[in-house]
Amino acid sequence: MRYEIRVDGLMSETLTRAFPELDHVMMSGQTVLFGHVVDEAHLYGLLARLRSLGLRVLEMRQLPE
Repeated sequence: MRYEIRVDGLMSETLTRAFPELDHVMMSGQTVLFGHVVDEAHLYGLLARLRSLGLRVLEMRQLPE
């Protein structure tokens, strides 16, 4: 499964390195993380990592393969 996760604000290089399995782009005051998510446990782990770093998720959606 491929996912896109939109985060409020521009993430620093250090923060983006906390998500090596995802690519990222920055636009309009947001950081968009995207990439392959292995399973539901991986997805929940990503969300927990975002929360633990104090990042606010604005939107999350599954992308077509």
